Amino acid sequence: MPTSRRLDLVLLGATGFAGALTAEHLAAHAPAGLRWALAGRDLASLERLRTRLAETTCPPSEVLHADVTDATTIRDLAASTRLVITTVGPYLRHGEAVVAACAAAGTDYVDLTGEAEFVDRTYLRHHETAVRTGARLVHCCGFDSVPHDLGVQFTVEHLPDDVPLTVRGVVRSSAAFSGGTFHSALGAVSRMKQAKATARERRTQEPRPEGRSSRAVAPRPQRDPVLRYWLLPLPTVDPMIVARSGAALDSYGPRFTYSHHAGTKTLPMALAGVVGVGGLVVAAQVPAVRRALAARVPAGSGPSEEKRERSWFTVDFVGDGGGKRVHTRVSGGDPGYSETAVMLAESALSLLLDDNPTTAGQVTTAVAMGPNLRARLVSHGMRFEVVEEWEHLPPNA
Repeated sequence: MPTSRRLDLVLLGATGFAGALTAEHLAAHAPAGLRWALAGRDLASLERLRTRLAETTCPPSEVLHADVTDATTIRDLAASTRLVITTVGPYLRHGEAVVAACAAAGTDYVDLTGEAEFVDRTYLRHHETAVRTGARLVHCCGFDSVPHDLGVQFTVEHLPDDVPLTVRGVVRSSAAFSGGTFHSALGAVSRMKQAKATARERRTQEPRPEGRSSRAVAPRPQRDPVLRYWLLPLPTVDPMIVARSGAALDSYGPRFTYSHHAGTKTLPMALAGVVGVGGLVVAAQVPAVRRALAARVPAGSGPSEEKRERSWFTVDFVGDGGGKRVHTRVSGGDPGYSETAVMLAESALSLLLDDNPTTAGQVTTAVAMGPNLRARLVSHGMRFEVVEEWEHLPPNA
């Protein structure tokens, strides 16, 4: 890890909705003396943000011009700092130049993408370079996928060692989405065929763990006998991230499986969710309809502070192994923006400042930071708790 860089951290996309929230968290909670900068295309807007943060504990020291369409500015940016945070999405369109520059320069990298195709593409193109230079490339450091990745790791810690483990995660939330998230979702569902092809290519190239297995399994709609929610398949990047943590960490046992669901209290709500998601997937396949939907929710928009203050999320996990069952829960406030800004900023600070395992290349939050990041999030109000444990369950209970 380079220690002689001029800066410790650069936040790229700092004037966007999520970027500004992340900047505010860093300015309020990063240790005094951290050398960090705001970066983006609009220097005037960056200067206004820096002025607004001037009286905080750790204000940014400078602003930098950087444009994701100009590879030279991105290479210079990566070479100037120990770590880059980027909130510039959709990442399939705007993200790869930043990953490439960080991998080549040996610079650590975090983002808040939820785009599975982007994650697989950058693994194929930049993982080996990052391994060689020592860069840690950590995608999905927001609500996708920190609560799920660290929540499963927390659950596994409460199950027996060296036995097959199964875990299911069930997500519930009251939050609204921003324009950026909506645009990323539209792009992702419009490219399902391309995403599957990229995932297949990755599977042919990525080494598998020896003597162990870890996989995400496709769930079926059902009523959960433990949580008493109706469960719906949740086609997000999260199960892919969890399965990769399971493949990398021996503590997940010799055979690990994970399933990922949305949870609703009633069957009509579940059916409405199926119809809504299905309608979005169909609509996104038609370019004209996709453009019309995108125009209705402008990029850069987001929920009001009042709405965010009322929002909440829970992710319940039920884990089984060796005759034991555990029900754990991760919970917090507004997941999409307020909590995501905390998760993203604290992921960066953990990579920079904590005594983490030695690793390089494209890695998950559980692999790169794990309990260190969890402790940081708990200190900012997120909750990781054991709800209930059962011992000596009979098989197939």
